[in-house]
Amino acid sequence: MFTEKDIENIQRKGITIDEVNAQVARIKNGMSHSNLIATATIGKGIESYSANEVKDFIGLYESRQNHLSTLKFVPASGAATRMFKFLFQFLKIFDPSKESIEDYAEKNNDALIKKFISNLEKFPFYNQVLSKAKKINSSFDNLCEGEKYLQFVKTMLDDNGLHYSFSPKGLLPFHKYGDDVITAFQEHLFESTLYASSNNKANLHFTVSEKHHPYFIEELNRIKQGLEQKTNTTFNVSFSCQKEATETIALTEEGSVFRKEDGSVLFRPAGHGALLENLNDLNNDLIFIKNVDNIVVANKNIEVSEYKKLLAGILIKVQEQVFTFLNRLDEDLVLEKELLEMAMFLSNKMYVPIEEDFEDFTLEEKRIYIKEKLNRPIRVCGMVKNEGEPGGGPFLVKDKNGAVSLQIVEFAQINIKDKGQQEIVKNATHFNPTDLVCGVKNYKGEKFNLKEFVDPEAAFITMKTQNGTDIKALELPGLWNGSMAYWNSIFVEVPLNTFNPVKTVNDLLKSAHQVMS
Repeated sequence: MFTEKDIENIQRKGITIDEVNAQVARIKNGMSHSNLIATATIGKGIESYSANEVKDFIGLYESRQNHLSTLKFVPASGAATRMFKFLFQFLKIFDPSKESIEDYAEKNNDALIKKFISNLEKFPFYNQVLSKAKKINSSFDNLCEGEKYLQFVKTMLDDNGLHYSFSPKGLLPFHKYGDDVITAFQEHLFESTLYASSNNKANLHFTVSEKHHPYFIEELNRIKQGLEQKTNTTFNVSFSCQKEATETIALTEEGSVFRKEDGSVLFRPAGHGALLENLNDLNNDLIFIKNVDNIVVANKNIEVSEYKKLLAGILIKVQEQVFTFLNRLDEDLVLEKELLEMAMFLSNKMYVPIEEDFEDFTLEEKRIYIKEKLNRPIRVCGMVKNEGEPGGGPFLVKDKNGAVSLQIVEFAQINIKDKGQQEIVKNATHFNPTDLVCGVKNYKGEKFNLKEFVDPEAAFITMKTQNGTDIKALELPGLWNGSMAYWNSIFVEVPLNTFNPVKTVNDLLKSAHQVMS
C-alpha cells in the first residue's frame, strides 16, 4: 500500500506504519456508536448544590488557590470563517443595483442579515470597519444605502480589508468598553485573574494554528504590560499547535488511500481530539478548560467565574478523598470495611458501578480492583439545562467490556436510528458547554500519561471534500469525549449564563457580549 517514499514521509511526521494501518482499518470498519444506557440527570449522574454548598466549595478552592499550580487551557485553533457564513452568502448574491436589503432578506429568507444590518452600530468592530471602508473608498459616504452595506461587509471579510474571515476567533473584536475594542484573547487573560491565578500569577495555554501563531504573539505583546498593571497580575502565556504526529489519513469512497496531486499521501488535522497531546504536555495541579468563544464582558464575568471556582472546589474535595484512599491502599493491611467504604465512594460519588461479584473477591483482589478504579485522572464538568443549544450530552454509557461510566457524548456518536437510543436522547435534560476542571496528577504528585485513558473506538469518521473529491476522514476521539473516556468524571449543574458562545457574528449582539452604559 505504501512506497518507501511514503514510509519516509510518514515516519518524518512521527507516525508509525502500524498506526497508519490501524487508521485505515478503523475507517474501513466504520464508526463505533456509543451504547447509551441512560441519560444523566439531576440526582442520577449530575450533582446539584444549594447556595450554601456552592459557597462552601468556592471557599475551599479559594483557601487552596495560592498553594496550587493552576492553568487555563483554551483551544483557539482555526479561522473564524463559519462565524460569517451568512455574510459570505450575502456578498455572493446581493446586488444593490437590483434590490434593497429588505427585498434580499425576504427573497432569501435571511433573518440573520436583517439582524446584522439593523444592529450594525452595536458591533464592537463597527467604527474600525467603517473607518477602513472610507479609506478604501473615498466616495463611501456618497454611495446608496445598499452599496454602503455591501462595501462594509467586503471591508470586514476581504483580504484587502480587515480580513476577519482569515482571523481566528480569539483575535476578533469581541467586546467594546468605551473607545477600547477588546479581543476574545484579551478577555481570556482578564478572566484568568478571576479564578485561574495564584499568588498574582496567571498561567494560560492557547492551542493555535501555525499560521496564526505570530498574530497571537503580536497581540500578547500589545496588551500584556497594560493588563498586568491594571489587574496586578503577571501573565505566563504559552502556545502550542496541533502536532503533525496526530494527523490522520483519509480514504476515497472506494476505500483506497487518498493521495494529493503530487502523489503523496494526504494527512489531515484530526479534530480537537488531537489536542490531548497538547494537554498531556502540561504539568499543572489543576487545569481549567474553556473554549475561546465562550467569554463574556467583564462585569458579567465576575458572576460567571464563581462557578469555575465551584467546579474547582468540588475537584479538590474529591481529589483529597481519593488520594487519602490511595495512600491507605499502599499500606500493608487494609481492612475489609475500608475497602467497602471506598467501593461505596466510587459508586455514590464517582458514579463508577462496582462489579456484581465484588463481594466474592479476595481481600487482595478487592484492593487491586479499587486502586485501579481510583487511580485515574479526574474531571469535574459543568452541565447546563438543555434549551436548544448544541453541545455534548451527559449519559451513562456501557463500553464493549460491559463497564458502565459517565460520559460526555456528541450527537454524532449516537446511533439515532436505533429507537432505544433515540428515546434516551429525547429524555436528555442537560449538555456540556465545554466547561471542565481537570486533575491530571496522581496521589504521588506524578502526572498521568493521559494517552492511557483514551477510548480509540470513539473516533469519528466524517465525509469531507478534498479538491472536489469526496473522502472519508478520521478524527481522533473528541478531547472531552472519547479522549477522556477512562477518566473519573463528576457532572455538576451550573447556570445557563455560564455558556455564551459566539457561533455566528450576530451572537455578539447578545447581552452577555454587550457592555451596558
